[in-house]
Amino acid sequence: MNIVMLTNTYLPHVGGVARSVDAFCREYRKRGHQVLVVAPEFSEKIENEKDVVRIHAIQNFNGSDFSVALPLSGELTEQLDFFEPDLVHSHHPFLLGMTALRIARSRELPLVFTHHTLYERYTHYVPADSEALKRFVIELATRYSNLASMVFAPSESVADLLRERGVKSPIEAVPTGVKLEDYQNGNGHAARAQFGIPEKAFVVGHLGRLAEEKNLGFLSEAVLELMKRNSDVHFMVVGAGPMQSEIQNLFSTHGMSDRLHLTGTLQGEAQRDAYTAMNVFGFSSTSETQGMVLTEAMAAGVPVVALDASGCREVVDDRINGRLLLKHCPRELVAALQWVYDLPETEYVKLSDAALSTAERFSMENCASVAIRHYESLVHQHWPLDDSLYAQWMRLRNMIGAQWEILEGVTGAATAALDPDHSGKSDT
Repeated sequence: MNIVMLTNTYLPHVGGVARSVDAFCREYRKRGHQVLVVAPEFSEKIENEKDVVRIHAIQNFNGSDFSVALPLSGELTEQLDFFEPDLVHSHHPFLLGMTALRIARSRELPLVFTHHTLYERYTHYVPADSEALKRFVIELATRYSNLASMVFAPSESVADLLRERGVKSPIEAVPTGVKLEDYQNGNGHAARAQFGIPEKAFVVGHLGRLAEEKNLGFLSEAVLELMKRNSDVHFMVVGAGPMQSEIQNLFSTHGMSDRLHLTGTLQGEAQRDAYTAMNVFGFSSTSETQGMVLTEAMAAGVPVVALDASGCREVVDDRINGRLLLKHCPRELVAALQWVYDLPETEYVKLSDAALSTAERFSMENCASVAIRHYESLVHQHWPLDDSLYAQWMRLRNMIGAQWEILEGVTGAATAALDPDHSGKSDT
């Protein structure tokens, strides 16, 4: 198959969506499928990248590390004519997501949409954040989902949420798989030496963007309390983002700076070594649709302590491969981390082995196979493209229709968002 992916975030941006798109593309290509990625430019360039069309974009939108794609030129149409896609896969309901809808309608192709994100948790990146804006993005994503041939949900709990919100299109759970070999056999000793962590320290680790929606203040407070109780506890934070200075200040205020280790963004072997250096992975985000970092940590044999939320409850089995906390309070999180700390060696090994088994269940190979089966079911429902004059006129009509659907979806979402009595369900 020839698959075109449209995403508002992609490499070199470090984030869940970018990593997911890249992981699936690599696996599809390995199996002989052709993939063309359409993504914004970023200030940092990737030299000699193949099968990627970059769209001009505004850099560092509203002080974040995101890029916002600008209107397209005719170059993309030419690239698509040459590529001859069989299927369009959109990874956002807005910006390039709108372009994906136009492409699918005008070329009479199936449109798959992955609902990666609970968008209402990210409205703080936009000026004039409000409850109305949160309702608007929920409505927009729901209405967009109903224009897709199929919706991929990263977890079953998100699939259930989308149905509750009024998504009528077929929904399938397709998590992003973990490439097991990328996270196994790391050198944790080297990572500890590099970042000044004592060899015998108990390391609570975290990896991800250091951003408000990750609830890192909550996790940091719990780790600080654990440090006060146990003098050999250290906190290893892998990643970068706007909350970095806030975390530094918090540990400095409590006199724990020497036990906080901010590594910055790590990739490849360095990232694998960092996971291996951890004794437990701490995760307090409630905004995830899938906890990709949880399966990565487990692939390195690291148990996870996480709050019960979408994207976590499908991965963490309480007291089997980590701890899953039903109560979202700091005391419970401290107690769970302390529980892992206090485990006898034999019990910790059982926890680690169970984490490895969970990661195998979420392997990239398994997840890609599920996605491809759904792709094939959609492609087989569509006839080859007709190039007759009549068909060209019909495609133009479809293109105009897609533009109307976009306008109708946006205005409908705005109307619903401004209605204070709106139930949260789309009426489309």
